[in-house]
Amino acid sequence: MKSLAELEAIRQRTLDKVNLRREKEGTRIVVGMATCGIAAGARPVLLACMEEVAKRNLLNVTVAQTGCIGMCRLEPIVEVTVPGQEKVTYVRVKPEMVPKIIAEHVVNGHPVTEYTIGAQDK
Repeated sequence: MKSLAELEAIRQRTLDKVNLRREKEGTRIVVGMATCGIAAGARPVLLACMEEVAKRNLLNVTVAQTGCIGMCRLEPIVEVTVPGQEKVTYVRVKPEMVPKIIAEHVVNGHPVTEYTIGAQDK
């Protein structure tokens, strides 16, 4: 770090990341981050969700984490709750699946059924 401006830029980037995780009205994306989820790869999934939401500048979307969701064999798990709709649970999520979930479900309102618990648990 060589200047006050550089420090301020770092501060702003950090605040922007924190703001993605603050509670807001609108769509809520929750990633299971218990030990089982982390071991299955939930941390890169959480980061992919935050990056995709930021990239698309989705101001009405909150990305959060939770502990155990209770289905360890299906981790990493991502739950998407859109106001006025039922919660959708995505299972065995990989970071490369996140852009499709965000684009189709969060932005366009069409859950990606092939990634959901009903399709993956057969």
